[in-house]
Amino acid sequence: MSFLVTARKWRPQLFKDVVGQEHITETLKNAIKTDRIAHAYLFTGPRGVGKTTTARILAKTLNCLAPEDFEPCDNCEMCKSILNSQSLDIIEIDGASNRGIDEVRALRDSVKYAPTKGKYKVYIIDEVHMLTRESFNAFLKTLEEPPSHTIFIFATTDVHKVPLTIISRCQRFDFRRIQLDTIKSLLAKIADAEGIQVDDKSLTIIAKKADGALRDAESFFDQVVSFCGKKIDSDTVAKMLNLIDDDIYFNISDAVIHKNYQSVFEITDVIYNNGWNFVDFMDGLVEHFRNILTVVITGSSGLVESAEVYKSKYPEYINQFSEADLLRILNFLNKTQQELRFSQNQKLKIEISLSHLIGLEKSASISDLIAKFSADSSINYSPSYAEDKPAAPGFDSNSRKQVSAYPEAKKKPSDDFIKEQSFGTTNEFNFDMIVKKWEEFVNSASEGKSFILGPIMNRLQPVNLEGTKLNAYIDDEGKQTFTMYNDYLNRKAMEVFGRKISLNLTENHPPAGGFPQKNLNAKPTKKTDSGNSLVNAIITELGSEEIG
Repeated sequence: MSFLVTARKWRPQLFKDVVGQEHITETLKNAIKTDRIAHAYLFTGPRGVGKTTTARILAKTLNCLAPEDFEPCDNCEMCKSILNSQSLDIIEIDGASNRGIDEVRALRDSVKYAPTKGKYKVYIIDEVHMLTRESFNAFLKTLEEPPSHTIFIFATTDVHKVPLTIISRCQRFDFRRIQLDTIKSLLAKIADAEGIQVDDKSLTIIAKKADGALRDAESFFDQVVSFCGKKIDSDTVAKMLNLIDDDIYFNISDAVIHKNYQSVFEITDVIYNNGWNFVDFMDGLVEHFRNILTVVITGSSGLVESAEVYKSKYPEYINQFSEADLLRILNFLNKTQQELRFSQNQKLKIEISLSHLIGLEKSASISDLIAKFSADSSINYSPSYAEDKPAAPGFDSNSRKQVSAYPEAKKKPSDDFIKEQSFGTTNEFNFDMIVKKWEEFVNSASEGKSFILGPIMNRLQPVNLEGTKLNAYIDDEGKQTFTMYNDYLNRKAMEVFGRKISLNLTENHPPAGGFPQKNLNAKPTKKTDSGNSLVNAIITELGSEEIG
């Protein structure tokens, strides 16, 4: 077979050729340099990021006869045999098809034999998490204390399935997703070497489709080249990979700004006719508004993963959206994203959701409203306003201050003004005012509790006012009832007098003539002497009348 896929043809053969994993390759090179080589390594991470490739380079470097700067030379006998898969000292095992305990026992028996030509016998076990629990248990002792000439390298995409007893016996290296720009750079390098013309937008589409996996990106690249030939067009790439054009998302964000409801149905019609997945569309829309939020907050598009032609568009939204609006939009889209997966008619759901999205009004924070109100109010109160205006009727030409037609008028509402609106002027609140409203207070407190509070309220008399403490007098019989309902009476006093007043009992009697001694709450009754002291007390205290 003459054709070799890009992923195999361009597989790195040196540590320096491995992209996106410099934190691992540098560590391994330093370990070789200082002769601190472990007996077991565990490489974990997403698919297609270089785990097996790095394992092969490490095995080749350890057995190279003439390493250069702690890299394999690729020219010696050992390097060539490893490249041609002819070395007996490098054993690659597929964990998925050799997962039983019998295979592990055979491997454990072969470990004790020395390497044929190289310095180390290296076992590379791919997808090691596929081994059974019995296989792992049978492997524990050998893994912990292997012969000095044996090195194990495990690779897995699901490290959580590997027992902790295995992980603790290995040096663990976590491979990370490869960044979009790194994938684009490598694909551009491969395209130049292969004589293929490809633009930045096409590379971005392929790299985003790969989702951080370089091997997937190289596979998509081969697929695109097979379809387009030596000249790759971005529109054709998007159609072939069934990817939604980013221009759709920009049309939606523009429609939100201009309140263009008609675009909703045009966009959903394009998505439906092109056979695009509505769930994928919503995922892309969330990412689009996330990019806008990033640009609005940071002021640049450096954190946006997109083609350069689109990166230049995002800064245009800096003054169009606020952070609060974007957070509301993202919250709404995330909710719609969950609901869409269970919708029977996804097209209708998208149309309704986009219509709601466009209908969202801009929000304003309380601090912004206060600042705006203060800015508007400063026209009346700011000293600079009076200084800029020429002298006019209503202004004192000497002091340059506004002169009111009413001497008592004030420029700004004060605390005294607020108090006056609540319960008259400040001067009105005194003991005389309390005396005037005392009957109203007695009636209000007795309402609904006349049987209990009626008798004592008629005997309760104000003595004097000390700040917010109102001293009152009542005979000994009413003190206990007053104490029980003290909080209730304080609330009623605040309702009637407009101030928070604390009622306090005093032994002092009201001043002579200072308060009218009369039954403030009693109704006119017919006096009757029944000859019974209890009946007379009821008639006197409760304003009752003896019948028949």
